[in-house]
Amino acid sequence: MNFRLLSLLFLCFLYGCKKESLPEEYNMKAADPKLFHETATHLTDVIIHDIFKPPVASRIYGYSFLAAYEALAPGNREYQSLGNQLVKFNSPPKPDTALAYCFPLASIKAFMVVGRTLTFSGNMWDSYEKGLLKQFQAMGIPEEVYERSIAYGDTVAKHVLAYSAKDHYKEIRGYRYTVTNKPGTWVPTPPAYADACEPMWNTVRTFAMDSVTQFRCPPPAKYDLAKDSKFMQLAMEVYNTGNNLTDDQKATAYFWDDNAFVTNVVGHAMFANKKMTPAGHWMAIVRTVALDKKLDLMQSVEAYTLGALSIYDAFIACWDEKYRTVRIRPETVINSNWDPNWRPFLETPAFPEYVSGHSSISAACGVVLTHLIGNNVAFTDSTEKKYGHGVKSFKSFEEAYWDASISRVYGGIHYRDGVEEGTHLGQKVGENIWQRAITRRSRNMLAQNPKP
Repeated sequence: MNFRLLSLLFLCFLYGCKKESLPEEYNMKAADPKLFHETATHLTDVIIHDIFKPPVASRIYGYSFLAAYEALAPGNREYQSLGNQLVKFNSPPKPDTALAYCFPLASIKAFMVVGRTLTFSGNMWDSYEKGLLKQFQAMGIPEEVYERSIAYGDTVAKHVLAYSAKDHYKEIRGYRYTVTNKPGTWVPTPPAYADACEPMWNTVRTFAMDSVTQFRCPPPAKYDLAKDSKFMQLAMEVYNTGNNLTDDQKATAYFWDDNAFVTNVVGHAMFANKKMTPAGHWMAIVRTVALDKKLDLMQSVEAYTLGALSIYDAFIACWDEKYRTVRIRPETVINSNWDPNWRPFLETPAFPEYVSGHSSISAACGVVLTHLIGNNVAFTDSTEKKYGHGVKSFKSFEEAYWDASISRVYGGIHYRDGVEEGTHLGQKVGENIWQRAITRRSRNMLAQNPKP
């Protein structure tokens, strides 16, 4: 009798402690990566609409994808939180292990909350989120699981937003750079003669670098207008290349333009075209390759996140270099010294030349994607076809980021050493993200116990 009673109590205990689970059919529907890719693209659309500067756009992508990753990882045993791996980032609250969650729903909710908070156009999120959540509701997810998952996504989003609030971004809003007019230093360039972009960006907190100077670049060629100087050789290369651009070089320069605010001057009128930032371009490349390779949701979010983190850190390291050297742009040198009518093929961005930002962030993201997806992954990039920038195919991420790098020389906005050293800087930043931001538990074990 006692034995039967104990057995009955034991079965009741097991039943009472049994983990609530969500039927696999709901998880499979919710985990369709197409929904997340569309939402990632929507964030880019909002960033373009709101005209965020490239470094600021990278910040929005970084925190938004981090939130998405942290809300999704608890539902995948192979993956782990980036808490205590990124600089001053603690893991978000964990979900209740005894309850069922739709983690894909929690992830996309976290992403949208952070994306909405860090951008301006809330109305663009209102209608989009309403339509997206209707798709999840139509999957038949049990109401209590649906509400619980939404709540968990909100929790993770609030955790990431609290983290973002302490990165020193707010403290540098409105800061303006004072031009020194010293020989060889940057001054505003035509046609807009805009103020310097984000001169204090090197003071925002990094994601994985120990400091903004961890990967300092070698000094640029010394400003020297003597005909046989290294600097003059670099300047003349930009001038001569610009005067003799081939159709292919023009296409390459325009393909990677990624100028978020292109100024147009017609007579006395001035207007601008809004386009994708460099960070947005590489996030779109992630989408392209994820779809090509049929990456599942977790793999896709992992790629977006590591790519976004690398781009953000690369902007910080690059901007530190830019405002330390404050190097003059080719357009200013050429116009002031031998050809006042010369104009670069692309509009010169409003910040110092050394080193190239596009080169840095492209290499950083490309290195991470190479580690994550493969060394010789061919893809066709039609990211900005709708903006008239054409289509290009690449044999690898490395080929793509070197193509982006040299495009700045073709565009007439960078010297060769600026793009080459920018690429080397980005490669180091990307490697650092790969070593520091370990997403998969299996890779964590390998990192702790490397082969002899």
